[in-house]
Amino acid sequence: MSGRRPDVVVIGAGIIGAASAWFATRAGLRVTVLDRGPLAGGTSGRGEGNVLLSDKEPGPELDLALLSRRVWRDDLGEHAGLWEFDAKGGLVVAATDASAAGLAELTRRQRAAGVDAVDVGADELPAYEPQLARGPRGGAFYPGDAQVQPMLAVAHLLRLAREGGAEVRTGVEVTGLLRDGDRVTGVRTDRGDIPAGGVVNAAGPWAGSVAELAGVRLPVLPRRGFVLVTEPLPPTVRHKVYAAEYVGDVASSHAALQTSPVVEGTESGTILIGSSRERVGFDGSLSLPALKRLAANAIALFPALAGVKAMRAYHGFRPYCPDHLPVIGPDPRAPGLWHACGHEGAGIGLAAGTGLLLAQALTGATPALGLAPFAPERFDEGIPAP
Repeated sequence: MSGRRPDVVVIGAGIIGAASAWFATRAGLRVTVLDRGPLAGGTSGRGEGNVLLSDKEPGPELDLALLSRRVWRDDLGEHAGLWEFDAKGGLVVAATDASAAGLAELTRRQRAAGVDAVDVGADELPAYEPQLARGPRGGAFYPGDAQVQPMLAVAHLLRLAREGGAEVRTGVEVTGLLRDGDRVTGVRTDRGDIPAGGVVNAAGPWAGSVAELAGVRLPVLPRRGFVLVTEPLPPTVRHKVYAAEYVGDVASSHAALQTSPVVEGTESGTILIGSSRERVGFDGSLSLPALKRLAANAIALFPALAGVKAMRAYHGFRPYCPDHLPVIGPDPRAPGLWHACGHEGAGIGLAAGTGLLLAQALTGATPALGLAPFAPERFDEGIPAP
């Protein structure tokens, strides 16, 4: 280990840890990032790279998403090409008159909160997606929805942090926390102790275990999801396209398998097909029922995919909180411990705003967004564990 004493040790080299490290370094802090695995070896390397506004109800998470979208554009815009930032826009489609009415009400409230959302009639949908099945009763288009290549984003954000003086160490496992009374003063690792001014818990679905090292409760649990990847195709899907029911699935707390169609193309020509959610712990076994439902849902949305081969499937574990809000900020139960975790499937999109807010709080600046809704101690105030 380096002999220097960092101001901050960040546990986790995924997108949240990478963004936190870069913004903290930019703010003048000495940062060390630790991960027991490789860069983006957890949730960040197993997702679709979504930067979404469309799937969020008005409230604290949407406020964070709006901030984060601005940060991706303004603070990180000059680097957009490094992580293949694709401002493709998102199209949400409603299968029934009732869901179309519900979607129209959602877009009305989102517009009032500052989201650019365009209501789309059933007869207008083919202009957005010519290959889309005929039958949806309406939809909504979100020009602000985008996609990044998450592994590239992690790698380049950490490279930029290193160029600013940060240290990044992989293959280093945190086994405990250094304490001075109640205060957290660094980390214990399998490579030795690292004293630090503060410790940031950005451990994704393992964040609850890190919190336990400090003797505090953080009910972050894994929520498994699968993605199918097709063979490369000619341009078929122009935007990120998903069913209106996806918004409800994201907001649900059910443990059983849920699927809703989510389909989008990539620059390489492959099609990414989601989305599934289930709470099965860290069970990484392949689920044929989940994959079959994903494929059937995608074909129902885009019939032209019926004869297309799936090259592979992969899964990830979303860091799920019972109230569907991330945990961001200092933990008063263990001074010196900070959290940046629990973003579930929205971590890529929310990473930029989270990193900025955390760096502002770490340096004593006024955060651009109030952190009270994301406070870690809220789980001691009546919110049940999942």
